[in-house]
Amino acid sequence: MLPFKRILFPVDFSPQSCGAARYVEAFAGRFEAELTLLHVVELPRYNDLMPESPGQQRARLDSFLHKELEYFRVERITTEGEAATQILRVARQRHADLIMMPTHGLGPFRRFLIGSVAAKILHDADCPVWTGVHMESAPALEKIELHRVLCAIDTEPHAATVLASAKEFTGEYKAELNVVHVCESGESREAVQKLAGNQAVLFETGEIPQAVSAAASRLHADLLIIGRRGQTHTYPILRQSPCPVISV
Repeated sequence: MLPFKRILFPVDFSPQSCGAARYVEAFAGRFEAELTLLHVVELPRYNDLMPESPGQQRARLDSFLHKELEYFRVERITTEGEAATQILRVARQRHADLIMMPTHGLGPFRRFLIGSVAAKILHDADCPVWTGVHMESAPALEKIELHRVLCAIDTEPHAATVLASAKEFTGEYKAELNVVHVCESGESREAVQKLAGNQAVLFETGEIPQAVSAAASRLHADLLIIGRRGQTHTYPILRQSPCPVISV
């Protein structure tokens, strides 16, 4: 998963984008990454307000977070079309290692976790996706810490990749790693413990999204790492997580 050398940051100028930008700064600074800020302009729908002109949109993007990102290598792109399609297109064109986006915002972004935009990005992205809820209340950059990471795994083959990514990430940050699995049977418990090896595993019961989110809260996790291939629980976990999530 590491290093993150090319980060794509879709923005809509909302307070959520401003909050997520602090995490983008933290990651870009840590990995000396190139940043691409992308603003997608969707075609207006019936009863929509008249959109800004292309020139106004470009000027707004050029000034957005200008001071905060002045010491980073930043490319700023505006494009028109369907939000998820354009985000995925630019991510592939720029060979993004990570897509970072808030879960709610203005315009198409407020549908990220409750509709087809989120489903398409999280299902079709070739790289990990970082998301965070309540980014309008994000801490200041200097208060962003990554001391405790929680990794949620299941018994699917992709779980090995998810766990390896979590170990790589915690090794980079010298952070504490906790692993959680929500048991559905005794067999799943044995398979997960075999996969984890010497790594201790928290075995929980109940509904997966609630159990994973509760474990993250109890452990005061700074980051949750989950898999998203073929998972039906990805979106509920993202919505309920008390901390930012990287889905692999």
